[in-house]
Amino acid sequence: MTFEWNEEYLAFIERCRVGRLATVDSSGEAYAVPICYAVVDSALVTPIDEKPKRRDRPMKRVRNIEETGRATVIFDHYDDDDWSRLCWLMLRGTARIMGPEDSRHAGAVAALRQRYQQYREMRLENAPLIVVEPDRIATWGI
Repeated sequence: MTFEWNEEYLAFIERCRVGRLATVDSSGEAYAVPICYAVVDSALVTPIDEKPKRRDRPMKRVRNIEETGRATVIFDHYDDDDWSRLCWLMLRGTARIMGPEDSRHAGAVAALRQRYQQYREMRLENAPLIVVEPDRIATWGI
């Protein structure tokens, strides 16, 4: 089943520049990190890019996705001066790692580069991507 994006929700996600990816390991321990992302073919993609990270083992978010196959991403708007404008959107879904051998990888990289100029300088062609395919959305204030 393909997830159907609500245009209002999609527009909100597109306006946000950063999301927060939350994963959980098989023992139930949660882990959350800020991410850059793009929406491609009804899924959210985020790269495991070139920033310095430990290379002696997979990143915690990757290990969690490999263990549970689930992720949550939250997007929010906070206005310190006008709390009537506070809102958030949370999507939950299946998560997987997409390697460069996947036929959709190049399109996902192109979408990320279009959205974030910093990715135009990074070698994402061989970088794995995290793909979150939503099955539920919850919102407040949107």
